[in-house]
Amino acid sequence: MLLHSNILGEGQPFVILHGFLGMSDNWKTMGQSISEQGFQVHLVDQRNHGKSFHSNDFNYGLLVEDLKNYCDSKGLKDIILLGHSMGGKTAMLFAATYPAMVSKLIVADISPRYYPVHHDVILNGLSALDFDELKSRGEADEALAKYISDFGIRQFLLKNLYWVEKGKLGLRLNLEVLREKVSEIGEPLPNGARFEKEVLFLKGEHSDYIGLEDGIIIKNHFPNAEIISISNAGHWLHAENPEDFFDAVIKFVN
Repeated sequence: MLLHSNILGEGQPFVILHGFLGMSDNWKTMGQSISEQGFQVHLVDQRNHGKSFHSNDFNYGLLVEDLKNYCDSKGLKDIILLGHSMGGKTAMLFAATYPAMVSKLIVADISPRYYPVHHDVILNGLSALDFDELKSRGEADEALAKYISDFGIRQFLLKNLYWVEKGKLGLRLNLEVLREKVSEIGEPLPNGARFEKEVLFLKGEHSDYIGLEDGIIIKNHFPNAEIISISNAGHWLHAENPEDFFDAVIKFVN
């Protein structure tokens, strides 16, 4: 089965992978800006997310093979690959597994190391949404607010809402499987995984996903990596400071 994507522009293929509980749509504005610089941008939904297929199986090895199948089906070679958070882990492993297919790698606010499970509250909140009762996005937001106080995070999560049929909302996420397999999200890059070409790691200034100790781990896997901090941004750095994020990406790829 092939991953769903939205393709923008013409030029060298530039593939973007969203994070956990996200979707390609989160990257539409940034993707459009990048495409206008002469790239063919592929905004891809990973399995169990967005409009891509649902599966009971979920781990980084499978996400890498999904992307390989996608690139082969579209005839993509010499790609620039950008991944955020979970998508960054997929991108790192893909580049290490298929280095000939990747010209440059960009990783947004994630390190190759292990991360403990920390999505419990969000998953509990999404699981508590009763779509037999909820009849609008506003009602869903109100229900989610009992679990998640941050308005921005709620809006990010509620992008997953869609009308299953007239009068009935649902989530595009395969929530049941993602809850069951959530520990897979924190898995580290395998010890021997390496990618020798140029890599840019972008960290949010106010995010703790990439700390000082991560520099050594990053260099072990990516000897030609550069780490840049995006000011006035947390984990969702591409949304919180899109101008500096865009500038850093374009400077790197050019």
